[in-house]
Amino acid sequence: MWGTLINAGAIVVGSILGLLFHSNIPKKYIQIIFQAIGLFTLFVGIAMALKTSNYLILVFSMVIGAILGTMMDLEKLINRFSEKLKTKIKTDNNKFSEGMISAFLLYCMGSMTILGAFEEGLGSSPNLLLAKSLMDGVSSIALSAGLGVGVIFSVVPLMLYQGGLTLFANLLNDKLSEPIINELSAVGGLMLIGMGLNILEIAKIKVINLLPALVIVVVLVWLFL
Repeated sequence: MWGTLINAGAIVVGSILGLLFHSNIPKKYIQIIFQAIGLFTLFVGIAMALKTSNYLILVFSMVIGAILGTMMDLEKLINRFSEKLKTKIKTDNNKFSEGMISAFLLYCMGSMTILGAFEEGLGSSPNLLLAKSLMDGVSSIALSAGLGVGVIFSVVPLMLYQGGLTLFANLLNDKLSEPIINELSAVGGLMLIGMGLNILEIAKIKVINLLPALVIVVVLVWLFL
């Protein structure tokens, strides 16, 4: 778990630096930083989505995941959780939820997260997670400058997700095949595209309701690939 703890620490430090810079940056620059983050999110999402080798698995994962997420109303649950956090830390940042969710998706949807968590979970040194920590720490400076304090709290779902992958690595062991990694990345990429469209205010997509697709895609890959 050391890799995940270091990763979380790097994000917190980077986010704090970003918040310090935010108070000294004129509003017009905050706006353009915000737009740059949206474009970067779209770029990363498209690059990840193109890793799929089976469009049917990708689309069925997204559709089934969207139905399940909507039935459970995950978006409402996450927003309720973020509102409670906002109340506790006494912030009026209207982009708190967006910052937390956007940062979590950016930090956790890539194949580097999965491979790094399994590398550590199977007893190796967490080299991938350490490299990821450096990248996440730097990107969190820009994210928190544009989206605010919610970015810091992305470490809560990050530790649950990434730490959970590490803890269960021994159980999954050799079942982590390349097709699973690629299709997971592709599903995560589509979610990032949705988040990028939200950040740029082009659309309002309930990205959180798509999260069950990450489970569905693994099942479909095991069954059909």
